[in-house]
Amino acid sequence: MRSIALIGFLIMFSPFVKAQDAVFQASIQAPLDKVYSSVNSALEENRFFVVFEANMGRNMARFAERWGEDYNRNALEGIRSMVVCNIWYTNQIGNTDPSMLSLCPLTVTLIHKVGTTTVLFARPTAIAKGSDSESVFRELEQELIAAIRQGLR
Repeated sequence: MRSIALIGFLIMFSPFVKAQDAVFQASIQAPLDKVYSSVNSALEENRFFVVFEANMGRNMARFAERWGEDYNRNALEGIRSMVVCNIWYTNQIGNTDPSMLSLCPLTVTLIHKVGTTTVLFARPTAIAKGSDSESVFRELEQELIAAIRQGLR
């Protein structure tokens, strides 16, 4: 009976586990601006060039009155994003599976709450599974995560 309950539990929560695995997360006790600057520099040092920056927290704050109680329910103190690209990988993805170019460029998002900044990155390998570009994305993902970790030191 316990086995059946355990299997049911695992089946019920397996989509949640998969979604969690699809997002890289790393946290550090540090101010958002400091972490953002450090991660930004590390990405560029590792040839992941920031092509666009968005201060999502500031942009959302403009709608606080309009959205009322639906505004920022998790009380995040900051949300910033960097859109990054390594053109060599873009070329390799285009060579192996042009449809996967829909993932380029990639987004690295930082959120801040109660002294902790968390870096988030949607793993492209979660989408590229079975694609001819899967191995390219695996390498890209490993290098990008290594650059993020470098920025968190």
